[in-house]
Amino acid sequence: MSQLPPAIFLMGPTAAGKTDLAIELTKVLPCELISVDSALVYRGMDIGTAKPSKELLAEFPHRLIDILDPAEAYSAADFRRDALQAMADITARGNIPLLVGGTMLYYKALIDGLADMPAADPEVRAQIEEEAGRLGWQALHEQLAVIDPESAARIHPNDPQRLSRALEVYRVSGQSMTALRQRQSAQSTEAAASGLQQLPYTVANLAIAPANRQVLHRRIEQRFTLMLEQGFIDEVVALRERSDLHAGLPSIRAVGYRQVWDYLDGKLTSAEMQERGIIATRQLAKRQFTWLRSWTDLHWLDSLDCDNLPRALKYLGTVSILS
Repeated sequence: MSQLPPAIFLMGPTAAGKTDLAIELTKVLPCELISVDSALVYRGMDIGTAKPSKELLAEFPHRLIDILDPAEAYSAADFRRDALQAMADITARGNIPLLVGGTMLYYKALIDGLADMPAADPEVRAQIEEEAGRLGWQALHEQLAVIDPESAARIHPNDPQRLSRALEVYRVSGQSMTALRQRQSAQSTEAAASGLQQLPYTVANLAIAPANRQVLHRRIEQRFTLMLEQGFIDEVVALRERSDLHAGLPSIRAVGYRQVWDYLDGKLTSAEMQERGIIATRQLAKRQFTWLRSWTDLHWLDSLDCDNLPRALKYLGTVSILS
């Protein structure tokens, strides 16, 4: 492993301070930043994603930010391809890829590869959306529980993006997402037993979050309120003015955007929109913590500590990231 080039993963829940620490690391290490965030890939979605400012991005460029139009889809497989290419480019210049963000599925896809899932089928997806509009997502979740109990236990009925994808996979392939992932896991185990590396890097896994969960909840609430003050609603209004964007797209289903979209549709009051946006962000953080609890070789930092940079550097030295 020590002969492989180094890479750093900086993970954590939303609003934990990942970007700030990543910037501090790039000031003292030869790192280049790669965003690991499923919403930051979209252009024109700045306020609601808490995207770093244009000034900050100009000084500290992040790859995989603003690479897509909101009408386009971006999968974990797309991320894996793009991230591997970016990492290879950074390594070739003698620098360290520093991947920062909270889309945990992207990290896992990068490390373990992906099951050979069927490609998206617009016709099947439209059929699922129509059924959801007619029957409700709870009814579709009950369908999933019959054909794929494990995925149903993992996916909340109020998570239409993942629920729709799980149903789509089954209807297109005739196999459940769980079955396909189990096959991929078996293949990964065989590859590991053969000495093959899914990711050809020596990876240091850092995570940052407030040790007190209530502190994170307050940060989430404060940040969502600040987004509204900064013009989040106007940002969504601009997206709605486009004829090719609708509530069913992955970009618009992003946390915060779907709640503001529903408010502009008249489905929520202003107060309800704000409350649900905050709750949805907390639920996102909870899912991120669930991923992180199962992560191996993870070094935690407390967002409120004043010496996270030296702590991070000390850890990177112990795992041979720094020569």
